[in-house]
Amino acid sequence: MATEALHENETLASLKSEAESLKGKLEEERAKLHDVELHQVAERVEALGQFVMKTRRTLKGHGNKVLCMDWCKDKRRIVSSSQECKVEILRLHWDIQPLPHSLRFFSWKDGKVIVWDSFTTNKEHAVTMPCTWVMACAYAPSGCAIACGGLDNKCSVYPLTFDKNENMAAKKKSVAMHTNYLSACSFTNSDMQILTASGDGTCALWDVESGQLLQSFHGHGADVLCLDLAPSETGNTFVSGGCDKKAMVWDMRSGQCVQAFETHESDINSVRYYPSGDAFASGSDDATCRLYDLRADREVAIYSKESIIFGASSVDFSLSGRLLFAGYNDYTINVWDVLKGSRVSILFGHENRVSTLRVSPDGTAFCSGSWDHTLRVWA
Repeated sequence: MATEALHENETLASLKSEAESLKGKLEEERAKLHDVELHQVAERVEALGQFVMKTRRTLKGHGNKVLCMDWCKDKRRIVSSSQECKVEILRLHWDIQPLPHSLRFFSWKDGKVIVWDSFTTNKEHAVTMPCTWVMACAYAPSGCAIACGGLDNKCSVYPLTFDKNENMAAKKKSVAMHTNYLSACSFTNSDMQILTASGDGTCALWDVESGQLLQSFHGHGADVLCLDLAPSETGNTFVSGGCDKKAMVWDMRSGQCVQAFETHESDINSVRYYPSGDAFASGSDDATCRLYDLRADREVAIYSKESIIFGASSVDFSLSGRLLFAGYNDYTINVWDVLKGSRVSILFGHENRVSTLRVSPDGTAFCSGSWDHTLRVWA
């Protein structure tokens, strides 16, 4: 028995050694193709002119930290989710001395999801969730439904109607169930399927109508914090990032990881595909944003400065792909020139960490959400 255990240990050690050797060979092959840096290629590209963006709308209505937001395809409506807090004061009467009368404070938190008209700043719908943090929300491609979830481990879908007084909670449909918190969700190219990411270390594809699990994606070694679907209408891939410092590209049909990148030094909080679908950007707690080229199978740019010491919580590209917007935990939004790797602007306005950021479908504006309880539309 001891000999068998020793043999198994030797086999495991040899397999680990072989895996490391193969990794080294892969890196060598990648290095051979790494002949020039992106910023060197972009030296002849004309520099960007004066960059001016301002807060055009401020959306106020959440009672606590805004955690996630998404645009509707109509380029006007926004869904956002948050943590909410309520406090109730009860007077309790006691017959036992020495406390004849005392006040007891009970506090609890309910997550809230709000649908906004970004033009008028009016709230069109509001749903109170049974969990404390609603960490994920998404608009359906048709604009007729929203999905959300968080610490309840579920992804719930709510149909939207023109009747603003209708009880949306009564029409809630629980679609997905994970074994840990829901960190991100995104509809595919139809209202019928939804992708989810979770703290249980997995991503999953679900059928909205039946709630059936269509495909699961295993490979991350820790919590999955973010995902993004490839922009192509026929795209069958998505990218995810997590606490294991890895960004992984998945084939939705097979459930297999087709590419993996591990150059960040801390948790990856956000991933976003380049508009063409040939690359993606990531934002991390290591205070950097990075660009990965899927065709070259490697990292091609790092967006950082010595003065930036706080983590990047959310990233998104401009419609052209020339700009990368990144929200940081130091309350700022940095705008990067994707080609040259330089910072072209810093946007101030939020009074707490910027937790979420998305560019509008037509590229004319972007919206940011913050722990200061507000969302801001910039243009």
